[in-house]
Amino acid sequence: MCKVAHRHSFSSHSIFCILPPDILSNIVKNGTPEQRDAAMRALGLDTSLRNQRLTFSLLGERSAGLDVSGATPVVQRTIFDAGNLQVLPGKAVRNEGAPPTADVAVNEAYEGLGNTFDLYLQVYHRNSIDNAGLPLNASVHFDQKYNNAFWNGQQMVFGDGDGVIFNRFTIATDVIGHELTHGVTAAEANLVYQGQSGALNESISDVFGSLVKQFKLKQTAAQADWLIGAGLLAAGIHGVALRSMKAPGTAYNDPVLGKDPQPADMQHFVNTMQDNGGVHTNSGIPNRAFFLVASALGGNAWERAGQIWYDTVTDHRLSKRASFAAFATRTSLNAATRYGSASVERKAVLDAWRQVGVIKATASAAVS
Repeated sequence: MCKVAHRHSFSSHSIFCILPPDILSNIVKNGTPEQRDAAMRALGLDTSLRNQRLTFSLLGERSAGLDVSGATPVVQRTIFDAGNLQVLPGKAVRNEGAPPTADVAVNEAYEGLGNTFDLYLQVYHRNSIDNAGLPLNASVHFDQKYNNAFWNGQQMVFGDGDGVIFNRFTIATDVIGHELTHGVTAAEANLVYQGQSGALNESISDVFGSLVKQFKLKQTAAQADWLIGAGLLAAGIHGVALRSMKAPGTAYNDPVLGKDPQPADMQHFVNTMQDNGGVHTNSGIPNRAFFLVASALGGNAWERAGQIWYDTVTDHRLSKRASFAAFATRTSLNAATRYGSASVERKAVLDAWRQVGVIKATASAAVS
């Protein structure tokens, strides 16, 4: 995790990394000398990013949920090659509409940006992540064997991975969707990256990152794997992904990485001062709630379940320090507004939050 807050107007923009900090810390403790060096390099670079405050405020004030550009929504992508240096953005190597290059990382980044743009435009009628046609830029080959990927408020940045524990970080479309969704959340809900509101911030990115992948593959909720970062772990690592929305806590169990610490319900909520109050850990609870809603409703998760979550992120009625319970209430209200108070959609939402222990069975009927 590398998070740098920068306040501007109504929003705070941050550097958000896909890897939870406990994974890098475990590699430092358990890895080979070469693996420890790579992890320490990543942690040191994250600290440098914090100290240098390499953040950008491109989104400005929170969006009112309208396309204010007046332009026809058209994706505009530019992929840069950082040349294994730490200088951004690097050399432009593929612009919008250009054919694929010989560099697989360039092509994966280009496609991932496009997949994310497509979901938000085609399903939620959102014109890029700021809803005003923001160009989508990305740099690949950042630093040497850098084990992470991040959104810095201006662009995506991808490391190549060390090739031993992690593969290249462009390999997972849902990771790209996850990171770009941090920009959506910053523009709309402005959730403080601490405690439960920070875990919601991470969970929202996992939700829409997974939906980007499902939309690309045209998978139903039943067909989806509900994994975040499948393909990132190199051969020989005991794990399937960074997180599992279906079964939090089961994504990996490896001598070097440690065991996936995510809880699946409030009974196992992790109280910690690490990772901004466990934002990557406790996000497993709202992640599973979304999975349960999508599974109960069936069909394409980006439709009814995704629409309820999108309505909640963009209705500007969440406190920036919203708790899980507050988010659950808003999803219930938005389900009722869009589909009806007695709808199967609202019932699925209430049942899911009850199953993960965010609302009690006796209280669910009172949420209206």
